Amino acid sequence: MKNIITIQHTQSVQHINGMIGSWTDWELTDLGKEHAENIGRKLSAELKGQAYKIYSSDLLRAKQTAEPLARYMGIEIKYREKLREINFGEAIGKSKQWAQENRLTINSIDEPEFHGAETWRELWNRVESVCRDIVASEAENIILVSHGGALAVWHELSFLCMPQRQRGKPPP
Repeated sequence: MKNIITIQHTQSVQHINGMIGSWTDWELTDLGKEHAENIGRKLSAELKGQAYKIYSSDLLRAKQTAEPLARYMGIEIKYREKLREINFGEAIGKSKQWAQENRLTINSIDEPEFHGAETWRELWNRVESVCRDIVASEAENIILVSHGGALAVWHELSFLCMPQRQRGKPPP
C-alpha cells in the first residue's frame, strides 16, 4: 500500500498582502520559511530510514516549502506543473477585493470564475492525471507539496486513483 503525505505550502506573501495566489509566484514569508524549515526537520526525523519521493508544484511558494524537507532527507524534488493551484485567469496579479467584485456567476464546475481562468473540472482533470502518474510510480512512500485548491482535489481523487488491491479502508 502506498503511503502518501500531503503538505500545503506554508504562509506565503499572498496570505498577508490581500492578493490572489493562483499562478502568481509569491514567495514564502519569513514565518512561512520558518514553518517549512520546522516541517523539514521534524518530518525527516520521523521518516528516518524510509525511502521517500517528493513531488512538488513548480510555483515558488511550494518549492520553498519542499526544499528544507528534501535537504534534510537528502533527496531530489520532482517538480510538476500539474500540481499548481487553480489558474484564475484575469484575476492573477489582482487583489482579493478585485476578485470579489469581478468574479463571474457560475452554475457548474464547467464554468470559469474569471475570464481566461481554468474551470474546476479542468483543475480536477489536471490533478487526476498527475495523481494517476504518481500512484502508478514504483515509489511506495510519497510526499506531495502543493496548494490548497489542488490538494482539496487530490484528497478527493487519491482514493479513486489507487488501484483496488492497494486501497486501504477509507477513513470514517
